Amino acid sequence: MSRLLLAIRSRLGVTASDEGMSTAEYAIGIVAACAFAAVLYRLLTGNWVEGLIHALIGHALSLIGL
Repeated sequence: MSRLLLAIRSRLGVTASDEGMSTAEYAIGIVAACAFAAVLYRLLTGNWVEGLIHALIGHALSLIGL
């Protein structure tokens, strides 16, 4: 950068890098996390996962002879 631009930025208190996130970025992050949690909840409470867990436990018990 030119010296003039650096001088202007330092005079205005503008830094080269952003520190942290803004409120809008936090809001987007929270919405994305909630959407991911909803998808995981929907998958883990479905019949497919329940059947998979029952099959896995049944197979494990059959391997040890119970």
